[in-house]
Order: sequence, then C-alpha cells, then structure tokens
Amino acid sequence: MRLRRWVLLVAFCAVLSIAARAQDSSDVHRKMVNRVVPSYPSLAQKMGISGSVKIEAVVAPNGTVKSTDILGGHPVLAQAGLDAVRRCKWESAHHETHEIVVLNFHPE
Repeated sequence: MRLRRWVLLVAFCAVLSIAARAQDSSDVHRKMVNRVVPSYPSLAQKMGISGSVKIEAVVAPNGTVKSTDILGGHPVLAQAGLDAVRRCKWESAHHETHEIVVLNFHPE
C-alpha cells in the first residue's frame, strides 16, 4: 500500500514537472505596441526583388528587443528587416519571450 502511494506521488510530481516545462515553452505571443515599417532597400528596388523575411526576436521583459536572428528570406531584404524589428517594442511581461515576425517587401 505504501509503495503504491509512493509511485502515485512520484508520477504526480513528474506530471507537474512536465506541465511546468510545457507552460514555460508555450507559444505565448506578446502584443507589439510599436511596429516599425522597414525601409525597402534601394538595391532590392533596382533589382525588382520582393518577398518576405522571417525574423525571430528575443524580447526582454520590458518589451525591448535583446537579439534577433534571421530565419528565412532574401539576403538583400534581410538587413532592412533586422533593423526594423530591432526598433519594435512589445508589451511588458514577466519573462523574456521569443517572437516571430514576418515582414513583406514589395516594390512600389
């Protein structure tokens, strides 16, 4: 009987641990409060390049961007996308988050 209680207690603790980790890594997206429109690079305009750039931003608890990483997109457009995302601001939170931003570039 004691062994059964002990096994149930260990199983319960394991479930709580898994739930806590799942909550920490959940896709909780913060609202962007200041979106910066990227400037269309002149080289891309001359070459007629259009497309999307996908960027991951690590956002600090105060809503500022700590770091960025390019996840995809045309290299000529990527730097303009990074510059814009670095100047964006998100709402405050209790911990840092990873936000995915997709920027679309189209020639005018």
